[in-house]
Amino acid sequence: MRRKTKLIHGGISEDPATGAVSFPIYQVSTYKQEGVGGHKGFEYSRTGNPTRHALEELIKDIEGGSAGFAFGSGMAAITAVIMLFNSGDHVILTDDVYGGTFRVMTKVLNRFGIDSTFVDTSNLDNIKSEIRPNTRAVYLETPTNPLLKITDIEAAAGIAKEHGLLTIVDNTFSTPYWQNPIELGADIVLHSATKYLGGHSDVVAGLVVVNSDKLAEDLHFVQNSTGGVLGPQDSWLLIRGIKTLGIRMEETETNTKEIVGFLQGHANVKKVFYPGIESHPNHEIAKKQARGFGGMVSFDVGSAENADRLLSKVKYFTLAESLGAVESLISVPARMTHASIPAERRAELGITDGLVRISVGLEDIEDLIEDLTQALE
Repeated sequence: MRRKTKLIHGGISEDPATGAVSFPIYQVSTYKQEGVGGHKGFEYSRTGNPTRHALEELIKDIEGGSAGFAFGSGMAAITAVIMLFNSGDHVILTDDVYGGTFRVMTKVLNRFGIDSTFVDTSNLDNIKSEIRPNTRAVYLETPTNPLLKITDIEAAAGIAKEHGLLTIVDNTFSTPYWQNPIELGADIVLHSATKYLGGHSDVVAGLVVVNSDKLAEDLHFVQNSTGGVLGPQDSWLLIRGIKTLGIRMEETETNTKEIVGFLQGHANVKKVFYPGIESHPNHEIAKKQARGFGGMVSFDVGSAENADRLLSKVKYFTLAESLGAVESLISVPARMTHASIPAERRAELGITDGLVRISVGLEDIEDLIEDLTQALE
């Protein structure tokens, strides 16, 4: 199957019991057994639910892995993956990582003895220099949030394999429509499915795909033990959202290219961050490993005051957390998504007070550019 076809017909695309072409919502907690252990594949909905299973099979198919897992949020998915490791283990992570990932690694999971180091993984030498005897994984976010840095997944996974490490990739920004990390050597792929996969600002969820039966067994044990599973209603919403992922990503890409060109030529914009720009330091790597550059753009307007003036004037860009929806969203990472990162750390990374991040939606491009024009001026 080709990509758009797989989004619609992948996984369990219809209910085998009734033939329903929209897989039903199995709003159920437990299942009748004919005898002890004699169930029909489901016994308790924390362990497995038919609607959640249909979603997990779908994300497995479109990412090209061995098994999929659905969690109650992206952070629940990340936490479960890190729970594969033990006290005393060490993980290398991308430095310009989502603020919630930084927070859970440095404020929560460190309490259980899991150590972490944050480096610019777009420079592969940084990964090599931080590998320790107790290092167990390399965690990549590419493109990064919010500076849109790109790491060469295939090369980083090669380094990891040489040292017996797992490669984990947060694929939220690119989605499996544009980028498939498992094909490039990754072992585990993560998504905040709240974003592009859901696509309509109506669900919070996290998805994970693994590339081996052993990882599938281990992660299912963690999922079942800790219980951060996605409910059937939200699973159904994600299945529905994924069906239109292809056309949404293509239209978003078209709009984004127009907006990037506009921002590059505007006098009040100091710098634009987008991997689709030829001057982006990792543009060629982005072209090599992804089929599209995505709908996330960051740009610097020079100061927090300028950013606030911009935010007060936009009409079609909604000031809100999150991204990847049909509506265009705008945020200031230093005070919103990355506020949990200490100010000195943000300064080191280049997440300035004047940095604005937009998630380009599906509105008419003329309206979006007119909106940005009047707000910037």
